[in-house]
Amino acid sequence: MAVRKLEHVGIMVNNIENSVKFYTEVVGLNHLYTMTHTNGVIRMAFLSGTDGQESEIELVEGYTAELAPEGRTHHVAFTVDDVEAEFKRITDLGVPLRDTEITTLPNGARYFFFYGPDGEFLEMFQPSSRA
Repeated sequence: MAVRKLEHVGIMVNNIENSVKFYTEVVGLNHLYTMTHTNGVIRMAFLSGTDGQESEIELVEGYTAELAPEGRTHHVAFTVDDVEAEFKRITDLGVPLRDTEITTLPNGARYFFFYGPDGEFLEMFQPSSRA
């Protein structure tokens, strides 16, 4: 058996409407659909990037457990073409930043972290152009 792809990453949220708005308007994902789980309590919203639905983010609302400060996922990274433009855009929107500057890794990849609406860590990541 072999894993074919990353299906989705689930992030527990307090308010699904606020989170869908944030992930579409700030992060830039496409909202695919929202549905209620068969248990009638948990609601789930699915979002994907502009390259299609190869991988998705699942926002999950309705668990009674208290969320950790950074959410139920340490971080989610999004591939971007221009990390500097994204840093400026996120900063101009007034979104709280975790990083005050862009980090460049030894292989040339660049990234920065910012916070989602429930305190989850989100990352804009520009891969290295090196092979």
